[in-house]
Amino acid sequence: MADRIHQNQILAHQEWLGFVQPIGLVVSPTVLVNAQVVPDRNVAPRWKEFQNVLEEDKDDVIARWTAPNLRQIFLDFLKWEESDLVDVKDHLQDLEIALPELDVVLSSTWAVPGADSNGMMLIQAEKKGVDLDKPPADSTGWNATLHARFERLLRETGIPIGLLCTDERIRLVYAPKGESSGYATFDFSQMALPAGRPILSAFEMLLSAQALFVTPSEAQLPALLAKSRDAQAEVSTKLSRQVLAALYELLRGFVAGADRGGGVVTELARADPDQLYGGLITTLMRLIFILYAEDRGLMPDHEVYQRHYSLGGLFTKLREDQAAWPDTMDQRYGAWAQLLVLFRLIHDGGSHGELRFVARKGSLLDPERFPFLEGKKVRFTRMD
Repeated sequence: MADRIHQNQILAHQEWLGFVQPIGLVVSPTVLVNAQVVPDRNVAPRWKEFQNVLEEDKDDVIARWTAPNLRQIFLDFLKWEESDLVDVKDHLQDLEIALPELDVVLSSTWAVPGADSNGMMLIQAEKKGVDLDKPPADSTGWNATLHARFERLLRETGIPIGLLCTDERIRLVYAPKGESSGYATFDFSQMALPAGRPILSAFEMLLSAQALFVTPSEAQLPALLAKSRDAQAEVSTKLSRQVLAALYELLRGFVAGADRGGGVVTELARADPDQLYGGLITTLMRLIFILYAEDRGLMPDHEVYQRHYSLGGLFTKLREDQAAWPDTMDQRYGAWAQLLVLFRLIHDGGSHGELRFVARKGSLLDPERFPFLEGKKVRFTRMD
């Protein structure tokens, strides 16, 4: 039961993240669930309140909702206090960044106080109808977008969290110094529609007064963003170790084949190590790609594919053989040939009765890209 609840909570976060489509890492579903931060499913009453602080443009074919007063979003809907929106004009010495080489001065509209003396976040309210991903209309020297300018401000002030706002959307930006940035855009027109209620629920979950100022610090937005980065780093480290171990195992297999007179790995390692490394790492990428496709049901469910081509089926068969004949597994060579056939089948296409593969082409599975993988003669690009 506990596992099912946990999985349902993860799926709830994946739902709204799928609608919002964040760019880069913003928050991790696992981190949110572990902090007991979950979106409210009963958001219908709050949805009506949200519509009350917006205006609908009834002339548009597609419903378009805008916020005539951004302060109302924060004060009336998210229930912030007036003191939570500090006018940056009173703190220009700390929160205004001059870039004389670009003839630009960066500053925000409001700052949100926090436990840190620098503040919790900065909020920039842009002009009505502007595109956040384009330079400002009055841009002369620095041709950077409004979003890029805001990220630069966050990094320079040392306040990594910010809200970049227009009358149509609020963009949550996370740009810690020395790390890649990430952002998620909450569009008012989406949240004002019934189908956008999961987005609205997530918007309130992350940015309401309760979430930002009342809940325990470990469940507040700054901690959630930081923990999500830490979790990603931990996963990346584990994956890199697994990939390196797989790379070594694959290399050992090729070296063993070369020792039996069936390859040019030793010569490649001396004369063109880049081609050797590229071929091995591409093989791993091919396997990951196909495993992902099979896991998502994107490969044929045909019996011929499942019995004779499937990567998952090959793994199951090898594991069964390993259990039955552990002492002779090193004398078996058919699995590699099956992999090469599968790579070619996806790249070139093919058919057998009702089983049909459309040629996907592309460089990832191109058999001519690394000919040594198929036992062909190699043209060396660099010699010692």
